[in-house]
Amino acid sequence: MLRPVHTTNKTFTMQLATYYAEQADKITFTRQQASAFAKGVAGDFNPIHDEENKRFCVPGDLLFSVVLHKAGLSQHMHVNFSGMVADNIPLHFESEEQNTLVVKDEKGKAYLSVERSGETSTDQALIGHIIRRYVEFSGQTFPHILVPLMARHEVMINPARPLVIYESMTIDIKRFDISAPELQLASSTLDVDGKRGTVRLGFNLVSDGEVVGQGEKQLVLSGLRPYDHDKIDQLAQDYATRKAAYQSS
Repeated sequence: MLRPVHTTNKTFTMQLATYYAEQADKITFTRQQASAFAKGVAGDFNPIHDEENKRFCVPGDLLFSVVLHKAGLSQHMHVNFSGMVADNIPLHFESEEQNTLVVKDEKGKAYLSVERSGETSTDQALIGHIIRRYVEFSGQTFPHILVPLMARHEVMINPARPLVIYESMTIDIKRFDISAPELQLASSTLDVDGKRGTVRLGFNLVSDGEVVGQGEKQLVLSGLRPYDHDKIDQLAQDYATRKAAYQSS
């Protein structure tokens, strides 16, 4: 089993190679690599990232992390996730328009696009730190953020097939002369439209007490149904059990 790599932030960006393979300008992810990143780095124990899951997909945060490592961190970035990446699909980066980067497979299907502007930093220490803080933030989405939101709106995902889709992310950074900004949740909302819900999570990047950037992560919840406290509580307990079992293994 791949285990998480505990390193400094600069070394962490170098160690991203542990979680993907690269050959002839194409990158691929095995189930083992992607699952290890989800659990060991992001703290994400969504069953869809389990190696044996028939509906397995590569975490969007892993794909985004590789893009930041390869292309750098721009002051203004808007990321759209347009497809779920399966294991062992060769992907490449393609510049379609000015300041637009698209991740595609060999058939031309797009999985992620990035619109960026402003200055771009290739400081791997800063990029590594922001990647770590961001994916750790993502790993807290369930149950800490989503469960209170669903309870407030009296809806819930299907506990038998919990599907939460990573749709988009925006980040704006004022400047790059910072070393170790922290990422803090600023707002959380859920808009319900029938059986579909849109979650928006706003966050701030804070350095030495000053907000030096902000962003928003958008998720889609499918198959919504009336809220059932007991079923959600059991789902959260199962999630915690899976996490504890992995950490003690």
